[in-house]
This record gives sequence, C-alpha cells and structure tokens, in this order.
Amino acid sequence: MNKTEALEKLLNAYSHHYDITRDVQVEGGGFPAAAFYFLRDENYLISKKHVLNAVENHEYVYFYLADHLDAADLQTQIDRSLQDGLGRIKPNREHMSSFVTLVILADTIDPEAKALMKKTRFRKNFRLALHGWMEYHIAAMEISTHSFLSNPAGKGARKLLEGNFPAGKE
Repeated sequence: MNKTEALEKLLNAYSHHYDITRDVQVEGGGFPAAAFYFLRDENYLISKKHVLNAVENHEYVYFYLADHLDAADLQTQIDRSLQDGLGRIKPNREHMSSFVTLVILADTIDPEAKALMKKTRFRKNFRLALHGWMEYHIAAMEISTHSFLSNPAGKGARKLLEGNFPAGKE
C-alpha cells in the first residue's frame, strides 16, 4: 500500500464523524487533507429556549504525506498544524476542549524525528480552563516497517491508525 492509498483509506474512516477538506492551505504551506469535528451538547429546562448549560468539543486533524520524514520537516509540520489549529479555536464559556492532531504517513522516518515526535507536548488552558483547554496530538505510520508512533497525548490517533492498517492485511 502506498501513501496515497493509505490516505484515502484513512479519510474514509474519518469521514463518518468528521468533515473532510482536501488541499488545505495554511500559512507557510499546506496539507493534502484535513478533517474537522464539532460536537455540542446542551441541557435544557422545559424547552430549548432555556438552555441550562452547553459544552462544545472540537478536533482539527491535519494529514501529511512524506517519502522520508526528518526532524526538521517534522518540526515544520508541527508548527504549521499547531498554528492553524490554534487559530481555529474560539474559547468561550461553552468551549470545553479542542484537539489539534497531526497524522503522518511516511515511507521512512529518521530516528531523530521519532524522538522529536515522542517528546512533543503542548497543552493550553484558556482563562484558567474556565473557557476550556486544548491539547496537541501526533500520530505517524512508517509504511516501510509498518510501525506506528505517537506522542503521549496522541495514543488515540495512533490506535485509529493501527486499527485501519493491521499487520498483514494490506
């Protein structure tokens, strides 16, 4: 399976709950695709006119394809996705959480890039978390070795990759 086929399979999996956008241009570059998720939950008193409380959850997933991923390229993609994702977050009293996720499909990944991926952490509270919080996730698949990596926060995204590309089923 090549990167393009893998991306199509992933986008199909994400399309059940996410809005998919192709050829996403961000400041300084672009991504072949992105997926956006929004969930709003409200509690009412008697009718929908009287909202007791509401919470909103967002996720912004950016997909990146690479023949060979080195640490410099990874840092560039982290910066681009994080900057664009933070720009999309609109904290308010109903905002609970947002996740910005970078999913990488690469033929090969440098050991330095793997180390950078595992140590990358970013979490931000908005107004002492009264207006929610955000967390940055990274997950990657090295196609040549069929191995999966993530930062500590990106375990869910890594499991989604593992579930869509089980060993020996390509």
